[in-house]
Amino acid sequence: MKNKKIDKVFLGIVIALVVIGLITFTSASLGILAKNEIKFYGVISGQFIFGFLGGLVALYIGLKIPFKILRQYSLIIFVISIILTGLVFIPGIGQSHGGASRWVDILGYSFQPVEFLKIGFIIYFAAWLSWAKGKVKDPLFSILPLFIFLGIISVVLLKQPDTKSLILITSTALIMLFVSGTPIRYILGIFAVALLAFGVLVYFKPYLKERINTFINPSANSLGSSYQLQQSLIAVGSGGLFGRGLGQSIQKFNYLPEPQGDSIFAVIGEELGFVGTSLLIILYLSFAMRGFRIAIRNAPDSFSKLLVIGFISIITAQSFMNMASIIGVFPLTGVPLVFISHGGTALLLSLGMIGIILNISRFQSKTLLER
Repeated sequence: MKNKKIDKVFLGIVIALVVIGLITFTSASLGILAKNEIKFYGVISGQFIFGFLGGLVALYIGLKIPFKILRQYSLIIFVISIILTGLVFIPGIGQSHGGASRWVDILGYSFQPVEFLKIGFIIYFAAWLSWAKGKVKDPLFSILPLFIFLGIISVVLLKQPDTKSLILITSTALIMLFVSGTPIRYILGIFAVALLAFGVLVYFKPYLKERINTFINPSANSLGSSYQLQQSLIAVGSGGLFGRGLGQSIQKFNYLPEPQGDSIFAVIGEELGFVGTSLLIILYLSFAMRGFRIAIRNAPDSFSKLLVIGFISIITAQSFMNMASIIGVFPLTGVPLVFISHGGTALLLSLGMIGIILNISRFQSKTLLER
């Protein structure tokens, strides 16, 4: 049954996050303006025009497209997202930065195709689990397929390397498995295997080992691997209770790496203080709670329910992973803060996911109707 009205509370939370994001992003980008005026206007226009305005178009499309079409073409969407992510390895198209090949340059526009892969995986895995909903207690229909899907994704992501996205996708998959009714012992088993696999990666990948060492001992190598964390802690700490004031950050000038990107939460902490960052965390928590409420109360079938769970989980997990790493309670990952950090493609696709969730919020769960 269709309610015809979208969840206005959820939409209001998203609007608040996006508005805060655009304001704080502009402030954080002043660090670029001090160095390169042309680059500053390029970054701002990319975020506002492609990210925000393009995101509004993506949100509208997500709101209007029947989500059953996503289920019908889920495999095609997943395969296309994998192919698109694989373009990073093609000379002339793939672009490298800081030793990582994670960008694609097409017609002069650069973006990270892994953002498409996250969405493609969630759509296909939701379709798979909804198809196998009566068989998820059988490992052949839940555990084995997931290992196959993650194996394919791992080949593409670890070669870049992009371990953080693999961790996010795996975490989201485990939540979707749990919601689908997969026995908890299977989920714990996958989690144990994932931890073991990550331990092996840390052993063989020096950059991961360095990040773990930085997390354990953040005071070591203050001019090297610990530099970003220490500068972030200085920024957050100097913000105090109410902050220096919007636009008044000192750390964004020549101190914080990527103040408009991975480190933007540190800028927010410095400018808006403990109160500002606490309100932001409350907004993300409200976003998650309201999103899960939509999945439970509004999703008309198992596919739409798992789709909402997947989208809400990956956005929330990524956001808290970013904030936790900036204050030193989680290893530095380099993941952006959703709706806020620099990244026109990420903002556009995030708003596209929001459009799909709002579309589903117009329905009434069959379970509730039966009551």
